[in-house]
Amino acid sequence: MALWGGRFEKGVDQFTQEFGASLEVDKSMAAQDIAGSRAHAKMLAEQGIISAEDQAAIDEGLADIAAQIEGGTFAWDVNDEDVHMAVEGALTRNIGTPGGRLHTGRSRNDQVATDIRLLAKDLCDQLLSGNRALRRVLLDVAEKNLDVVMPGYTHLQHAQPVLLSHHLLAYFWMFTRDHVRLVAARDAADANPLGAAALAGTTYPLNRQRTTELLGFGRTIPNSLDAVSDRDYLLDLEYACAVSMMHLSRLCEEIVLWSSTEFGFITLSDSYSTGSSIMPQKKNPDFAELTRGKTGRVYGDLMALLTTMKSLPLAYNKDLQECKEGPLDAARTLSDCMEIAAGMVETMTVNADAMLAQAGTGFSAATDVADYLAKKGMPFREAHRVVGELVLYCEKHGKGLEDLTAEEFAAASPLFEEDVARDLDPAGIANARVTYGGTGHDAVVVQLGEARAALAADEGRVA
Repeated sequence: MALWGGRFEKGVDQFTQEFGASLEVDKSMAAQDIAGSRAHAKMLAEQGIISAEDQAAIDEGLADIAAQIEGGTFAWDVNDEDVHMAVEGALTRNIGTPGGRLHTGRSRNDQVATDIRLLAKDLCDQLLSGNRALRRVLLDVAEKNLDVVMPGYTHLQHAQPVLLSHHLLAYFWMFTRDHVRLVAARDAADANPLGAAALAGTTYPLNRQRTTELLGFGRTIPNSLDAVSDRDYLLDLEYACAVSMMHLSRLCEEIVLWSSTEFGFITLSDSYSTGSSIMPQKKNPDFAELTRGKTGRVYGDLMALLTTMKSLPLAYNKDLQECKEGPLDAARTLSDCMEIAAGMVETMTVNADAMLAQAGTGFSAATDVADYLAKKGMPFREAHRVVGELVLYCEKHGKGLEDLTAEEFAAASPLFEEDVARDLDPAGIANARVTYGGTGHDAVVVQLGEARAALAADEGRVA
């Protein structure tokens, strides 16, 4: 009979038991459940609600169960519907009557809310660490390849030459914003619901601030209804995971493109590639593709929880049992994908010559040639037209701007002189962008310093 079975004459049938159970998912928060119970028992003893002897027995019994779970020797009972019942049942069997006093002044509603909040904080801490590790790799690779020139793109068409380091730093700043979102998700979870009981609080003289202190929460939730029914912090976590996966997917899409024969910008390490069962020459970017693909499941986790929460009346409803698996999946998926992305970027070989060669094609110097004319006094819109006609001329004659003679330039405009050749060099074009945030060498050096400072500030943050 279940621990709540006093009001029932019959137990549920086997299928109903299995359908309603959440034990397999709950095992992921066994450590948090035990931590919450130990804090609750300590507070009960301090308030004189249970004896010091009972509290000592409970604490010792819970510590023993925690050690068994960590060591893999704990005997999980398949008849227990959740981790709370499993731990409390084992505790009562082991220590007798004191175990039955643990649940005084507490409901599974505030108990599970406490467990999930503690788990969410732990998940955020793990993700924050992984985020910083990925950003360190991006910074290191950017610094190592500071002066490598590559084509910049809009609409996946050649636009203007940029430095590879500048391109990688764009992802660094994306993941920096992800760090901010994860910090916010952690802060949202950092509130204590314990003591709210089922929904209305309890008649026992609990000290909720004491369990807040014992469990390391930053604050105590002031409304008991909200305490047991709120899962916004999980939505915050899943949203942060979804946005970060979107950024990873963008990066991995570029890794897939760059490693193709058509681009040839990078060569992936064998450790982050796979072969074909039939084509011996293949070296496939499977792990980049998998990361790109796994983005969909994290989006699904977020949408599932949003849908579960959308119509729930206050306070607790069994629907909330469905709130655990999604955040766990989203966090574990993001954690794995960040590690994969960091490994791919750290170990890839940059083919600088191929990047530079492509940076000089596709009329990527066109804007600079128009600027050349504008600096000589021609209105930019007129310069834009003149260079557009030059590009059309090149396309008709199978040439690039770099192939044009001085006479061909002069035919387009008498303002062109021999010094226009300086504006056709991809490295010169990239490094001429000296404005703050631009792709020029000096501007990127400043940006690298700011990125290092931002990462150091995040690494120095005390969770």
